Amino acid sequence: MAEFKWLGHAAWLIDFGSAKAIIDPFLDGNPSSAMKSSDVKGIDYVFVTHNHFDHMGDAVKIANANNAKLVAVFETAEEAKKAGLREELAVGMNIGTYANLGKLEAALTLALHSGNPSGVVIKCNGVTAYHAGDTGLFGDMKLIGEMYKPDVAMLPIGGFFTMGPKEAATAAQWLNAKAVLPMHFNTFPAIRQNPEGLKEMLKGKAEVPILKPGDSYRFGD
Repeated sequence: MAEFKWLGHAAWLIDFGSAKAIIDPFLDGNPSSAMKSSDVKGIDYVFVTHNHFDHMGDAVKIANANNAKLVAVFETAEEAKKAGLREELAVGMNIGTYANLGKLEAALTLALHSGNPSGVVIKCNGVTAYHAGDTGLFGDMKLIGEMYKPDVAMLPIGGFFTMGPKEAATAAQWLNAKAVLPMHFNTFPAIRQNPEGLKEMLKGKAEVPILKPGDSYRFGD
C-alpha cells in the first residue's frame, strides 16, 4: 500500500509505509500549496526532477531539517549543495537504471523540458510510482511502461510548459498505469486546465482520481 498526498503543483508526499518521500516540494511560495515546508516531518527522501524554482522549491530546507537524502540529476544535486544542502545528504544520480537507496529503489528517466530535467520511478513495498516531472509527450514513455511497469503515474496536464490533457492521456496509455494522478495545473493562469477532461479520455482504461491540494489517494491493500 502507498498513500499519495498531493501538496499542489507538482509536489507529492508519498508514504510507502516503511519509507516516506516528497517530490518537487514547492510549498512556501506556492499559492495552491496544502502544506508549508516547516510542516513536513519524518521524510526519508526528497526527490527533485529539475532545477526550476517551482520544483526545487523548499527541497534543501526540507532535506536538512529531516536529515533526508536529496535525490536528483547530478548537476541539480550540486546546485542544492551550493544552496546549503549538507554534503552527506546529496545523491547526484543520472538517467539509467534503479539504484538501491536503502529503504527504496529509484531510477531517473528521460523528460523533455529545460533545467536538467528527469522523471523518477520509485519502487517500495511492492508499489511502483512514476513522477514524470515537467515534460512534453515523448515516445520513450512506452519504454518506461514496459521496463518499470508503474502502478501509479503522476502526470502534468497544465499545458504551456508541459503536456496538456490530450498528451497526458496518450502517455497514460503507453505507461499502462493502473492509476493516473494529474498534476502541474491551475497553480498559475498559464496552466489552467480541467482535469475532468483527462478522466473522461481514460474512462475504462485507468483510474483517475481528481484531487485537490491536500487530498490523498491510496493504492493497494
